[in-house]
Amino acid sequence: MSNDDPSVRLEKTTELTAESPTLIEGLPGLGLVASIAVDQITKQLGLESHGNIVSEDFPPVTSFHDGRVRDTVRVYAGEDPAVMTLQSDVPIPPSAVESLSQCVLNDLADEFDRAVFLAGAPAESKEQIGEVIGVATDDELEEEIIEAGITPAEGTGTIGGVTGALVNDCYHAGIPAAVLIVRSHPYIPDPAAARDVIEEALEPLVKFEIDTQELLDQSDKIQQQKQQIAEQLQQYQQEENERPQTGGMFQ
Repeated sequence: MSNDDPSVRLEKTTELTAESPTLIEGLPGLGLVASIAVDQITKQLGLESHGNIVSEDFPPVTSFHDGRVRDTVRVYAGEDPAVMTLQSDVPIPPSAVESLSQCVLNDLADEFDRAVFLAGAPAESKEQIGEVIGVATDDELEEEIIEAGITPAEGTGTIGGVTGALVNDCYHAGIPAAVLIVRSHPYIPDPAAARDVIEEALEPLVKFEIDTQELLDQSDKIQQQKQQIAEQLQQYQQEENERPQTGGMFQ
């Protein structure tokens, strides 16, 4: 499918060589668990740039890494294991959620076999941090979640923000998708929860191995690097939470 919205587009930097990869979403959310975890996965697996998503709706900022400018929303990919990651250096504002979701669905979805999304939920105690439950869009992926040792979510709830929009679009487009909901610190970047979701959920589900010790060894440094993103995210979430909602909300 092609994207007809001129305000958002996928600019490919390389052609995909992986066969039927799994897309892992690492956009900033509560506790920045997705962002921290997918940063580590991209680095550990040596994934290479596949493309950038550019939109007029994204915040007017410039990202850089090691002295070089780069786009804020990026896609990486690798062959062994067959994995793609979606990352952003800034929170996605509510005004950009729909355009980003449609770009992923229309311009990127043909290239991946299934998607795994990460959503944070505030831990109510220190002991809860790192607990993971799963939600799936179809029977086959639900069975994979159970086989990976991930407990399916019970009862009803909602998933908000850009993650919720992406999952909803995948569901209606018939694209297999799973959401891993991880309990994390509600106010600060949480490398420990990111480590737990990698080891306890992503590794058995996606079938790869990631060295996560760095997330603990450099916990303070990671928190400092992500703090500005966390502050921006809290502002967006406050705006989102002012809207009428029912049931449990995960972001």
